Amino acid sequence: VQLQASGGGSVQVGDSLRLSCAASGGTSRPYVMAWFRQAPGKERKFLARISRAGTNKYYDDSVKGRFTISRDNAKNAVTLQMNSLVLEDTAVYYCQASADLLGRTYVWWGQGTQVTVSS
Repeated sequence: VQLQASGGGSVQVGDSLRLSCAASGGTSRPYVMAWFRQAPGKERKFLARISRAGTNKYYDDSVKGRFTISRDNAKNAVTLQMNSLVLEDTAVYYCQASADLLGRTYVWWGQGTQVTVSS
């Protein structure tokens, strides 16, 4: 599975940004998709996850109410709508696909897209 993340950029505090992640390869069955981010000098952190059908969504408390994850299975794409951005949202954002197969969990990562929030 190849994941291509896009949509990052430089914005100001309070702005919005929409990240996209396109998946290719693998099977036709949708994957569980998630977004993570990694700030300089910190570990990669979970932000949001969406189930294969898009019916269940989970968020880290730090982004709940500001970020929205969604997916379009027809396009094999997942998006992260980010509103009311703050300085602490500055990080490299990664999309992740995962699947359980025969008792094992497989995980794939995109290359990351930089988001910089300035005052």
